[in-house]
Amino acid sequence: MNRRRFVMRLAAVAFALTLLALWQLLASSNVISAVFFPPPTRSLQALSELITSGRIWEPLAATLERMALGWVLASAAGIALGALIGSSKVLRAYLEPTLEFFRPLPASAIIPPAILLLGLGQTMAVFVIAFGAIWPVLLGSVHGFKRIDPRLAEVARSLEMSRAEFLYKIALPSALPDIFAGLRISLAVSLILTVVVEMQASQPGLGQNILLAQRIYRSPEIYAGIFILGLTGYLTNVVLTSIESHLLAWRRALRH
Repeated sequence: MNRRRFVMRLAAVAFALTLLALWQLLASSNVISAVFFPPPTRSLQALSELITSGRIWEPLAATLERMALGWVLASAAGIALGALIGSSKVLRAYLEPTLEFFRPLPASAIIPPAILLLGLGQTMAVFVIAFGAIWPVLLGSVHGFKRIDPRLAEVARSLEMSRAEFLYKIALPSALPDIFAGLRISLAVSLILTVVVEMQASQPGLGQNILLAQRIYRSPEIYAGIFILGLTGYLTNVVLTSIESHLLAWRRALRH
C-alpha cells in the first residue's frame, strides 16, 4: 500500500512538472502572451526576489494572522454550537431551517455591511472570515453529534454520566471525524476569504499585493503570490491532517 501511494504521488508530481514545462514552452515560443502568462521561470525569479528582498514576509504574516484568527474563532464557535444543536432534537427542529438559509450566503456579500458596522480594520476582516468559515465546522459538528449511536447514550445513562461527561467522553470522540472534515474545508475557506477581504477592503496582505501587481501589469509577481497562497493552503492542510491522524489513531486500531 505504501509503495502504491508513493507511485501515485510520484505520478502527481510528474504531471505537475509536465504542465509547467508545457507552460514554459508555450510562453517562450510566444504561443501565449508572456504579458498575461509569463514563463514559470520568470515567476520563480520574481518569487526569489520577493523573498530575498524581504518584501514578502510582512504581507504573508498579515495574511496568516487574519486567516488563523478567523479560522480559530469559526472553529471554536462552530464546534460549540454544533454540539449544542446536534445533541438536541428540539434545537435542530427550530434552528436547522435558519442554518440552511445562512449557509449558502456568500461571505463576500456581507463585506459592505461589515464595513459599515465595524469599519475598515482587522476586526471587520476577521469577522467576515469567521462568518464564512464557520459553516463547514458547524454543519459537520451538527451531523457528527446527531448521528451518535443511541446505544452509547444508553451506556452513559447506565453509568450515570452527567450531560457534560457524555458530551466530552462519548459524543465528542464519536463526532471527531465529521468535525475534522468540516475543519479542513473551513481552513481552505478561511484562506480564500482572507484574500477576498484583502482585495475588496484594501487590507494589507498577499491579496492586496496580488491586486496591486495586477494593476501595474507585474504578471510574474501575481503568479508568485498565487504560488505562495497555494503553498500556504497545502502546508496548513498537511498540518491539520497530521493532527487528525494522531487524534483519530484509535479508529485505525478498531479497524484492525
